[in-house]
Amino acid sequence: MDELIRLSNATLARLPADVRVPTYDRNALTPGIVHIGLGNFHRAHQAWYLHRLFDAGLCHDWAIVGAGVRPQDAAQRDKLLAQDCLTTLVELDPKGSAAEVVGSMIGYVPVEPGHAPLIAQMADPAIRIVALTVTEGGYYIDAATGGFDAGHPDIQHDAAYPETPRTAFGAMIAALRQRREAGTGPFTGQCCDNLQGNGDILRQTVVSLARLSDGDLANWIDDTCSFPNSMVDCIVPATGPKELALVQDIGIDDQAPVTHETFRQWVIEDDFCAGRPDWDKVGATLTRDVHSYEAMKIRILNAGHQILANAGEIMGLETIADCMAHPQIAAFSRKVQTEEIAPHVSAVPGMTAASYVDLIERRFANPMIVDTTRRVAFDGSSRHTGFVLPTVRIALDAGTGIEGLALVEALWARMCEGTRENGTVISPNDPHWPLLAEAAKAARTRPAAWLEQRQFYGDLGGNARFATTFDRWLETLWSQGCAATLNTYISDGSVAARA
Repeated sequence: MDELIRLSNATLARLPADVRVPTYDRNALTPGIVHIGLGNFHRAHQAWYLHRLFDAGLCHDWAIVGAGVRPQDAAQRDKLLAQDCLTTLVELDPKGSAAEVVGSMIGYVPVEPGHAPLIAQMADPAIRIVALTVTEGGYYIDAATGGFDAGHPDIQHDAAYPETPRTAFGAMIAALRQRREAGTGPFTGQCCDNLQGNGDILRQTVVSLARLSDGDLANWIDDTCSFPNSMVDCIVPATGPKELALVQDIGIDDQAPVTHETFRQWVIEDDFCAGRPDWDKVGATLTRDVHSYEAMKIRILNAGHQILANAGEIMGLETIADCMAHPQIAAFSRKVQTEEIAPHVSAVPGMTAASYVDLIERRFANPMIVDTTRRVAFDGSSRHTGFVLPTVRIALDAGTGIEGLALVEALWARMCEGTRENGTVISPNDPHWPLLAEAAKAARTRPAAWLEQRQFYGDLGGNARFATTFDRWLETLWSQGCAATLNTYISDGSVAARA
């Protein structure tokens, strides 16, 4: 192999000719966005749209300054700064891969306790949008009610010490306080996580936290800041040895590369209090009605990931593509999606729910995307409550089928017991793993113990139809195994007659 070319501004012209590189002058870019949470998804999705906008010669005053609020974000900062905040994106398609270097990020603020550098950056009048990808479970939501979790220790700290916050939201509030006092105006808070009504949830978190320490500031934020809802979609695996080797095979030494599928979608509510880039000129959809798009994506794609991953973990399958290649899991997913989820999903312009199910099946089956079942199953306590259980409630209210949905929840409970059917151990994979594992072990002999976790299920455990169905499936999983249980559901949809 020829010597690898270390990624940097100085080496862009030396990269292989088939690697697409920025055509714009990165030194002429000026910041307009602070993005908190510089994981793979952001760099393959939001950063890419902005990069393509810059490549079109537009909006060069909207570059990204990266930020993090966790101590481990400092390592990511070091990696990115060492390569001038450039990222190699590798598009994975069975027909052939393509590489592109994205340059829309121009800096990364220091990660420090109390977040003074982050607060100062967000207080800069040049910053007009503060965007976040901090995972679905990062918004301090009470899972049982959907309201704000004011009792969390991090929130209690930020309420007591608003000038030295722990959370991203506390830092946003501190910056907004400075902007109000300086007369420089508000910024838009833009959530890019997979939450239905994600802008509304971000508003709830920021305004509710501000109200704990300064009611007048909370009112000003609520009245002047905007929090647009959005739907984001692109499958982006975690980066590991395979991904590092892949970019090295191209000839690039990149310590933070990202692989992704060929599909991208970004639907954004056009509600920005301080202006926005022209994302619509590079493929994003700007609309006043995001809800239908996000409902389709969250209920079918995001819930679909949970349908596959929990069964895959139990059966020892490594990737989502492996799950789609497994006859029982693929058929199980198809039946749940088409019979119990899609009937409750409205069409959007150019896409019916049934055609969207077909689309995500093709995307999930892409063998080039090494998206691990472990990554997808991570934080089920947020993902089941946000992606699966809303459809359970809708189906119960409508009196429609819930057999498959109840089986999805039984599979999650079975997985959280912590062992696969081959006897190997499933390592802790949720912020609430000790509680989940304890409940899952108890549920092995008393299934109701799982649904008694009201912080996740609320009153669903008291719904006789759902509880009875869940109980039957969990008992069957333990007595007959995963494949046999899936076969039963696929063949007749229930285990009611198995006795």
